[in-house]
Amino acid sequence: MDIRILPSNIANMIAAGEVVQRPASVVKELVENAVDAGADQVTVVIQDAGRTLIQVIDNGCGMSPDQAVLCFERHATSKLQTAEDLNNILTFGFRGEALASIAAVAEVTLKTRREEDEIGCQVDFADSRHIATNETAAARGANFSVRNLFYNVPARRKFLKSDNVEFKHIVTEFIRVALTRPDIGFTLTHNGKDVYVLRPAKSLKFRIQDVLGSNIANEIVDICAETSVVEVHGFTGRPDAAKKGLGNQYFFVNGRYFRSPYLHKAVMKAYEGLIPEGYTPSYIIYLEIDPQAVDVNIHPTKTEIKFEDDSVVFQILYACIREVLGRNSFGDSIDFDREGVPDIPAFGKNFDEFRPISEPQTGTDASYNPFDNDGFPSEVSHFDNAVVYGGGQSAPAPRQADIFGGNDWAASGQNFDRASSQWSSAGYGANAGAFLEKRDDYGKLFEDKISPSKSVLVLQEKYIVTTGRSGLMLINIHRAMERILYDRFLNAMSRNEHITQTALFPVSVQIGVENMCLISEHSQMLADLGFDIAPFGTDTIVLNGVPEGYSAEAGKVQTMIGDLLLILAEDHSALPEMMAANMASRFARLGAFSADPVTNPMEAQRLIEQLFACENPEYTSAGRRVMSLLPVEDIDKKF
Repeated sequence: MDIRILPSNIANMIAAGEVVQRPASVVKELVENAVDAGADQVTVVIQDAGRTLIQVIDNGCGMSPDQAVLCFERHATSKLQTAEDLNNILTFGFRGEALASIAAVAEVTLKTRREEDEIGCQVDFADSRHIATNETAAARGANFSVRNLFYNVPARRKFLKSDNVEFKHIVTEFIRVALTRPDIGFTLTHNGKDVYVLRPAKSLKFRIQDVLGSNIANEIVDICAETSVVEVHGFTGRPDAAKKGLGNQYFFVNGRYFRSPYLHKAVMKAYEGLIPEGYTPSYIIYLEIDPQAVDVNIHPTKTEIKFEDDSVVFQILYACIREVLGRNSFGDSIDFDREGVPDIPAFGKNFDEFRPISEPQTGTDASYNPFDNDGFPSEVSHFDNAVVYGGGQSAPAPRQADIFGGNDWAASGQNFDRASSQWSSAGYGANAGAFLEKRDDYGKLFEDKISPSKSVLVLQEKYIVTTGRSGLMLINIHRAMERILYDRFLNAMSRNEHITQTALFPVSVQIGVENMCLISEHSQMLADLGFDIAPFGTDTIVLNGVPEGYSAEAGKVQTMIGDLLLILAEDHSALPEMMAANMASRFARLGAFSADPVTNPMEAQRLIEQLFACENPEYTSAGRRVMSLLPVEDIDKKF
């Protein structure tokens, strides 16, 4: 066995595998370094989702020429001096490996200048080798340009996702840093377009509103608790604003973002009984704790940490959120603090003596005769539904059942004798034929083909009851819609046969920059399915049309878009045929939930016709039964 020491550039490339996983990793490290350098303005410029260029510009303290070269060496850092400093970490990056790892897999140029220096310097690195150092004009701070990421590691570059997916990860890292420092201005530009322009915010809530959208301000409430172990502050979502799946859930400890499934359970436990199963509230929670009571060095990317006593933090967080929800009347609570609360007087038994109750007086008109004017409405009649016909005479308008043939008094040629208050067979007069012709044509306003051939009954908008050959057939409306939409979406994806239902009024939905990347990534598939979605700015879409069968109602569209994003966020790495079937099934289920209800026999008959045109009308794509037959024999047993 021949053992040798690896060259430094190969060792750095191996280390880069932990630190630089994708372009978003470079953005995270450089932006965090800019914040630690004391900058109050950080600009991030991205081209081609980071493949071509990642540029981070800050106005921090800057570096001297010697420091600019030294910072690319492994384990070079300004944040640690002694071993004890590892227990008091309050900055972001501290390992001294970020820049060395980036320089191992990309071409890096650094322009920097300190406040006291008259001229700056430019340092070039590539493949872990120092190329050159030159004097140059530079603004105070640092300007890192990372080009051609993974140019010397083609295997890693090949496994990068599409531009939309990679840029979504960049936005995620950008947001996590921006939410920690509302006092710093941040700018994010992609391919020449400004995505975020965040000025220093007056408060944390204003920064949250700028980053996550203006609508979130009405969905969150403040939380604050100070204990000897940990200080908790931030915001948590209203129960009625909870959404399916994860979204806008952030934990920070001492200004550093981290993931914690354990503390997430504490939040969800506090919402028990307040939100439906499968829904998750938004929360942005900041924990301030003694640095010696937390270890942030257990994960290469520093997104996982370990508390000295996890269970205590769990209980404090749970109690804090539960108390806030109760105080805002979202849950059960008992308020024992009555100080300053006005007393509501209790009325005694003698209250009526000082405020007597007077009963309203009713009166009758004994002289009123309902048959005055021969029982017919006069010119000043209050009956607005009278139909005038035949020489100025008038008669009450026929009922709906009469129009549809439920009463054949009009067809009999009878007329009402005003003198005797009786129907007679006298002629209608000049307008009689016009009235009868109008009644006969009334049915043409509806679709002739929808007249049900069988008796159809809609039961509580859940089931359709109709007759079969050997009994009653029960059809689950929701599952029938799901089956119909599944076949329709399969045809749309395989044969490009889709029908778009144009919305009467386009609906705009604010979904955030991250989700805009999802919509862009799957725009062609959504168009093939029948969605007409147009971008509106950097974080909003406009829905102009939905697939046939979906509801275009504004309230339902908001919920539908949230479910749609959940479907698009899933991993679609399966075989194309399996992916198409899975996507069609998910979209069919989504459409069935958002569809307009079936309320009358004509709609039920149309649904039955569409269902029996499906390839397998008896079961949904998930194998659930759509219809059931109740034989006459079973009905007989009920009697």
